[in-house]
Amino acid sequence: MMLKEALSAADCVALQLASDGDAYAELGRKLRSTSFSTALTIARGSSDHACAYAAYLIMARLGRVVASLPMSLVTLNKSPLITRDTLAISISQSGQSPDVVEPIKYFRDGGATTVALVNDIESPLAHAAEYAIPLRAGKEQSVAATKSFITSMVAGARLVAAWQNDPELQAGLEALPESLRAATKEDWSPAIEVLAPARNIMVVGRGISFPVALEASLKFKETSALQAEAFSGAEIKHGPMALIEDGYPLVIFATRGPTQAGLLQLASEMRGRGARVLLAAPADVAERDLTLPVAATPDLDPIVAIQAFYVMAAQLSAARGMDPDAPRHLSKVTKTN
Repeated sequence: MMLKEALSAADCVALQLASDGDAYAELGRKLRSTSFSTALTIARGSSDHACAYAAYLIMARLGRVVASLPMSLVTLNKSPLITRDTLAISISQSGQSPDVVEPIKYFRDGGATTVALVNDIESPLAHAAEYAIPLRAGKEQSVAATKSFITSMVAGARLVAAWQNDPELQAGLEALPESLRAATKEDWSPAIEVLAPARNIMVVGRGISFPVALEASLKFKETSALQAEAFSGAEIKHGPMALIEDGYPLVIFATRGPTQAGLLQLASEMRGRGARVLLAAPADVAERDLTLPVAATPDLDPIVAIQAFYVMAAQLSAARGMDPDAPRHLSKVTKTN
């Protein structure tokens, strides 16, 4: 089921892109006409990784600093947070968790602009936000989020395109369904050969590819019981370097953009230290181990990168004798305070 749902992501994205254009345009006008002193994201798990991607686009393209809110400040600490001139963006598949819903209510009640990108448009989160736009992923049966994560990333990029009023980014989004379908055909079987017997792994990205490293790390744990940690390529040379030994597996997502050269250099250095590097990079990188698909613009590359990864992750779970549709101790909807 995980694989089936991952393969359906392109159709879900096509549906999303054909829907809610007026809602995004209205939101874009609101964001352009409002002065924000603070911008926050509010999410958990895979949705938080999608928020990290959207936040990177907002900071890189619009120059607004975005922080991830520790939700316990609202739900447990009851901290007197200043809400005026604030933009709060939440992404969720279910829209059910109290620690996501309550902060959105708090900020909206305080006069902030609140946005929910949510798959269940009748959920408490959707009702709590001033602007609620559906992800259009359809019902997701597998515990491991795939198509809902991809549609979350697309929704975040659509928000940025509407805010920036950027026709180039919008055109790139329109081409995504075709790029996603192509991504499902990439052969990542060399990763399965390395990772099927592995006990632990580091997953590395930087800049716009770091949210993909976070999501891949979560999926390794969730569907393959593989102890995985995500690191920025700029951080791995600090404490994590002590873990590197002969044969230590390392997946590096080197998507296009200003961080790619440093990640390629890191891959070379880690190979020199004996690590078993799986370098995921576009086809023009000769030293790659896994081919990363590309989108119409580099800012959208992480979306098609995770599509290729999901296909491999489902196959890896089976190769490790596990059921990716029934991860141990997990359920589809998690409610925390």
